[in-house]
Order: sequence, then C-alpha cells, then structure tokens
Amino acid sequence: MSHQLTRGFTLLELMITVLIVAILAAIAYPSYQSYLVRAYRSEAYTALNQWANLQEQYFLDQRSYAGDMTRLGATENPLITDAGHYSVQATVTSTGFTLTARALGSQLALDSACAALTLSSDGVKTPEGCWR
Repeated sequence: MSHQLTRGFTLLELMITVLIVAILAAIAYPSYQSYLVRAYRSEAYTALNQWANLQEQYFLDQRSYAGDMTRLGATENPLITDAGHYSVQATVTSTGFTLTARALGSQLALDSACAALTLSSDGVKTPEGCWR
C-alpha cells in the first residue's frame, strides 16, 4: 500500500486566514483614511501661508491688499490648489485680509469638520482645532 502525502489547505484554514485579513483591514482602513485627511489638509496650510506671504508683498508694492487671487499671480479666482483638494479665496477687510481654503470633492466628504480653514493678516488661524 502506498500512502500519498496530500499538501494544501483545508477550507477551515482558508476561512480563518480570510477572517484575520478582514479584521486587519477593518482596523487599518479608518486609520488610513484619517492619515489621508491630515495629509490633504497640509495642502491647505501650505497654500494659505504661501498666498498670505504674497498678500504681504502685494501690500508693500501697492499699499493695499488684493481681494482677487489673480492680482497675486494666480491663474483663477478662487485659486484651486495643485492637487485640487481646496479652493483658496481672499477677502479684504478694513484692517487686513482673510484667506479661506475650502475643501473640495472627496476632501469635503472626509473632512467635514474642517471644511473651511482661514488665515487672517493678523495670523489668526481658524478653526483652531484644525490647525494642529
């Protein structure tokens, strides 16, 4: 009598492996989404700081702030950031300016608590909890 050694996986072993992978995915995916939201939000921080610097340069040259982003060198008003996750718009007040970055598309759906980030000429950043 010859005995053959069978190699392979049983259905039970396969199902346990699938269950473990599903549990790990259920834990990892929300963490990944949170990471993406924070990473995309950094795009807004960068744009707001960059355009605030350009506002200050414009003020030195023109003795007034620009309410239109095209005056600062943007191709459109409001400006859409390079990756397309935010639109940035300037508002001129009697004492300075306020730049607002509004989330677009998937970023708006994922980051509704911080859908609009603002930076004023006084350096005030709102909402405060979104700037950490």
